[in-house]
Amino acid sequence: MNEIQNLQPQCIWKNFYALTQIPRPSGHLEKIQAFLLDFGKQAGVTVFKDPAGNIVMRKAATPGMENRKGIILQAHMDMVPQKTPESTHNFETDPIQPWIDGEWVKAKGTTLGADNGLGVAAIMAIMEAKDLKHGPIDALITRDEETGMYGANELPEGELQGDILLNLDSEHWGKFVIGSAGGIDVTATLDYKEVETDSEDAAVRVTVKGLRGGHSGLEIHEGRGNANKLLAQMVREFIEECEARLASWQGGNMRNAIPFKAEAVLTLPKENVAALKEMAAEWQNDFRDQYKQIETLGIEVVVEDVETPKTEVPEEIQDNLINAIHGCHNGVIRMIPSYPDVVETSSNLAIINIGGGKAEIKILARSSREDMKEYCVNTLQSVFNMAGMKVETAGSYGGWDPNPESEILHLLLKEYKELFGQDGIIQVDHAGLECSVILGKYPHLDVVSLGPTMKSPHTTTERALIATVEPFWQLLKKTLADVPVKK
Repeated sequence: MNEIQNLQPQCIWKNFYALTQIPRPSGHLEKIQAFLLDFGKQAGVTVFKDPAGNIVMRKAATPGMENRKGIILQAHMDMVPQKTPESTHNFETDPIQPWIDGEWVKAKGTTLGADNGLGVAAIMAIMEAKDLKHGPIDALITRDEETGMYGANELPEGELQGDILLNLDSEHWGKFVIGSAGGIDVTATLDYKEVETDSEDAAVRVTVKGLRGGHSGLEIHEGRGNANKLLAQMVREFIEECEARLASWQGGNMRNAIPFKAEAVLTLPKENVAALKEMAAEWQNDFRDQYKQIETLGIEVVVEDVETPKTEVPEEIQDNLINAIHGCHNGVIRMIPSYPDVVETSSNLAIINIGGGKAEIKILARSSREDMKEYCVNTLQSVFNMAGMKVETAGSYGGWDPNPESEILHLLLKEYKELFGQDGIIQVDHAGLECSVILGKYPHLDVVSLGPTMKSPHTTTERALIATVEPFWQLLKKTLADVPVKK
């Protein structure tokens, strides 16, 4: 693992490795905040934690460059905590175990945290460097981006001093993002009184697993399987054909990650267990055929005999819940008419927890249009209201409107062409970025997002392409040196 620190450029990779050793799952950021505060002090720059829990660093301009426009470098400190079924990793206490696999850096059994650790590592490299030329620099490292952009949403007005925002949270090297979708959390809940299970019934746990999962913004258009939706198809049939009853359901664990595993405990007459297992095997074959070009890991449907629970969901409520889950839209709703290769509106049926007298369903809806975001929310609300569920929304953030005339964009494109001999690509993303939230508080900022190449963030196959980090660093350094004079 220490070999990662010897990758080029060492100034970024050594900092990234240090970040992997500090637990930093969303919602548990005390250790990383303390680490960054200590780093800033050691680097000799101004550093503080603001009232929102963000870490802010300030570095004065190098002599003779005090008149340049101020740059704000921005990334988020938290990471998505996903692990393989066999992993015993504790994200709140254990370091990530990164390793080099050919041209990629990966993690053993967990997410890597390159999203957004590489962005933070680049900021750290700039803060501690003694040989760079640059104007005044602010660094904003936000908290809890992955669970609701809380750090950006609570960012105090008047705290940042720059004119240009470089967000370092994009995953495709050579592409410069100038717009992104907004999003909103949708939560449907229902309290119910459990009923006693028939003492003569057997019970099984039905599990769907082996799916790729993925980032619900970057990879929603690929049509990857959603474990909750696949399980709903089976459970609905098991209820109809095998007299099954729902006792509990757990699926997914992050709103912005496509769920790769879901399981339900069902009760049913003992004489119907064999038939259910046969049907489950047929469903597995069907799913593998449906997704053979997409889900390359091998979808599994596993049925295990378990102890019969004492209580279960009342039949009428069970049917309403299953129908709502089955009918809930998941995936792309519409592409952007003017950018037909970019998703405009989508929803991700992310988390389902049913059992113990409570049902909770969590969805992340995204859109680059506020009216379509509202339409998506109303559609979801209609489905779950018909099941008798209470629907609430939270964490809404707007889209980031593209500005193709951006001065910093054209500087980056010019520098990219000079350094690498090819044209950069301008892009609008469906994934949510903090840029839109920060622009709401600092509307004067000129904003572009960029970063080295990463694949499958928010999954246990997350990986960073080593060869793209060096040119990313070269472009950052050259851009800092050539930032225009403030008028």
